[in-house]
Amino acid sequence: MKELSKKILVTGAAGFLGSHLAEKLSEMNHEVIGVDNMLGGYEDNVPKNISFFNLDCCDLKKMNEIMKGVDVVYHCAATAHEGLSVFSPVEITKNNYMASISVFTAAISHKVKRIIFCSSMARYGDQQTPFTENMNPKPIDPYAISKVASENVLMNLCELNNIEWVIAVPHNIIGPRQKYDDPFRNVVSIMINRMLRNKSPIIYGDGEQKRCFSYIDDCLSCMLPMLDQENLNKQIINIGPDEEFVTINKIAEICSNVTGSNLKPIYKKDRPREVKHATCSADKARKLLNYKTKTDLENGIKKTYEYIKKRGPKSFDYHINIEINNELTPETWTKKEL
Repeated sequence: MKELSKKILVTGAAGFLGSHLAEKLSEMNHEVIGVDNMLGGYEDNVPKNISFFNLDCCDLKKMNEIMKGVDVVYHCAATAHEGLSVFSPVEITKNNYMASISVFTAAISHKVKRIIFCSSMARYGDQQTPFTENMNPKPIDPYAISKVASENVLMNLCELNNIEWVIAVPHNIIGPRQKYDDPFRNVVSIMINRMLRNKSPIIYGDGEQKRCFSYIDDCLSCMLPMLDQENLNKQIINIGPDEEFVTINKIAEICSNVTGSNLKPIYKKDRPREVKHATCSADKARKLLNYKTKTDLENGIKKTYEYIKKRGPKSFDYHINIEINNELTPETWTKKEL
């Protein structure tokens, strides 16, 4: 029996993850509605075969209008600027917590079947790695706090109103369509964009921070089953690889090899509240979603490089105001050194 198509709302549909997700869902013959305020995306990211609305998720009235008849919501929109959140807490919190509550409120008011929320590995804070889903969240910055608070409200309202929920926890996604002219996030894209402009990569601290990076297609392989797989209701699931735990120094080396650049990194002082080691276990995703890493780190970086090179390197766009400017604020941002 052929599966019936659904009406699906994807927030952040001009962004990185949201645009890929909306495109895949449309290709699966679902009716897709996309929403984005264009703060963190590109116009040419928006898939052609969806209904797109340029609006802010915080606008509850508008969200209610477009939520009519929606079956499932993927809430991907976020100002995912963890490092910046200690210096621009108002903007970051508004675009994460308040926007999420607005989306959840509209979705529940219109009795959607399921809400899938994209949280962040930042929820775990500075704990023993690898992070597992049964750990208590320990957020250490406003971005992470806003994500955990959004999770709590989602679970609270869904339980009350008998709405299904799934929380996806992606980490450090890379690939085509990522906003590479954003000076505040996306270390791989920032490095590649600088190298293509004959500038050295910038590293904060000693570069021995360790992370895992997930290619966009591997992330999508987990996100798509969340649409209707029954045993995923009320689950929090880390999505992404746990095999290649690498330092930021190693990332700079790979980016240098891929781009053909021989520029040595420039080291700056540590950014406040940056977790030294952060990686998630993928055991639960393997069990529930049959997750397998299909694109390794080097190939993921190569594909990201090819996208940026084809689209053309760009000057960095300091599109978010710094609200707290003091001796702790990175000079790369205050002096616009990127």
